Amino acid sequence: MESVKTEIICKEMLDNLNEQIVKRWYPFVIDNEFGGYFSNITYDWKIVGPYDKTIVSQARHVWTLSKIASFLNNGDEYIKSAYHGYDFIKNKMWDAEYGGFFQTRSREGGYSTFNGWNDEKRTYGNAFGVYALASLYHLTTDEEVLDLAKKVFYWIEKNTYDHKYKGYFQFLLRNGNPFGKESEYKSESSDKSEVGLKDQNSSIHLLEAYTELYNVWKDDYLKKQLKSLLQLIRDTITTDRGYLQLFFYEDWTPVSFKDTDDKTRRENYGLDHVSFGHDYETAFLMLEAAYSLKEDDNTKTLFCAKKMMDHAIKFGFDSESGGFYDGGYYYEGDDNCTIIKETKNWWAQAEGLNALLIFSKIFPDEHIYYQTFLRQWDYVKKYILDYENGDWFEGGLDKEPHLKNGPKSHIWKCTYHTSRALMNCISILAKENFDSEKLGEGFKNIKEDWDTFINYWKRKAVLKNGVYTA
Repeated sequence: MESVKTEIICKEMLDNLNEQIVKRWYPFVIDNEFGGYFSNITYDWKIVGPYDKTIVSQARHVWTLSKIASFLNNGDEYIKSAYHGYDFIKNKMWDAEYGGFFQTRSREGGYSTFNGWNDEKRTYGNAFGVYALASLYHLTTDEEVLDLAKKVFYWIEKNTYDHKYKGYFQFLLRNGNPFGKESEYKSESSDKSEVGLKDQNSSIHLLEAYTELYNVWKDDYLKKQLKSLLQLIRDTITTDRGYLQLFFYEDWTPVSFKDTDDKTRRENYGLDHVSFGHDYETAFLMLEAAYSLKEDDNTKTLFCAKKMMDHAIKFGFDSESGGFYDGGYYYEGDDNCTIIKETKNWWAQAEGLNALLIFSKIFPDEHIYYQTFLRQWDYVKKYILDYENGDWFEGGLDKEPHLKNGPKSHIWKCTYHTSRALMNCISILAKENFDSEKLGEGFKNIKEDWDTFINYWKRKAVLKNGVYTA
């Protein structure tokens, strides 16, 4: 019976990925006039302004297209679409004078004032550039693509790495110099409240990008920096309770508003709360990085990741309706995490599916992972999937019913989280004889890679007296 259910879920996910996501988005979002991809799309698939393009969304499309070109059939068309985006980020978003990717450009690829970013750059955006380029190279073995990925890597390391305290500065001038609150330059950007701080989000996505790059380029310095990032996230950014501290001062002192009044805490919610989606997304990204590195302390990484997943299930999962809440908070003196943001963002639901299924395979005797995965998929089907127009709603309709007519795409929402989660889940769930005309020639190898990944971590998880121990 369980095998039949698994096969049904696998088919449901493949249908959603192929029919409701990939075929809806591509080639629809391709800007054939000026290059790259459109970002702003209504619930019923109308392209609207503003038409500015950010490195994050452009790179995420290149990454997704590079992955689905092997995973699904019709691969040649997806490769062509990926190169379409590659040409734009290489020729329009890369700064030929100072290096680094601009955070935003106009539709045509010129100067843009969108979101107040102007000519500013972000480590976060450049990380996604590396992520996309490494993925495209893995697909095509095009040395020109790898050369640009290396160039971005060296630019990040030269300009943003903090040699004193480790980690990376996030806010950068056009010339690559970091700036802070005390700098003469004052940002007009939408994220200016975070200026001068280090953060988990740029750190985890740099980890993600460096892992992807290391998988195709076994460089010793890259390995050293990837290992350093993994240790920083695992041992400093992740708290003892099993969640990520979001922001830090330069020396990695946490930014906290626990000792302030309620009004101040609310005003600074964005800087200090528990983000369950980032927690289990990071748990997955740490396992990816550690698997690539094959270091002696990988068991420590596994059980840190497990603690993060367990914490999110215990405090962040809606036991009544399903789905993960967006935010919680540990009030001073309280050992329980209080939900302070009950919405359920689409990307967090996608990453939840991915992480839950992975942990269910690594720790098969702890049934809570697979049981929660089943409930999570039921929740996604009931409240997140748009059966009428395709793709996913931006948030769960149980909490935000107005999102039924919300945008299908904006600069932070495209196909990256959903496609990755579904591809990973399909690869893990698919039986040896699972076949579909929707799958590409590369699926068999992808499936084998996932089986190897899971088996590697299962060997690290030792079951003693009914309990998994390091």
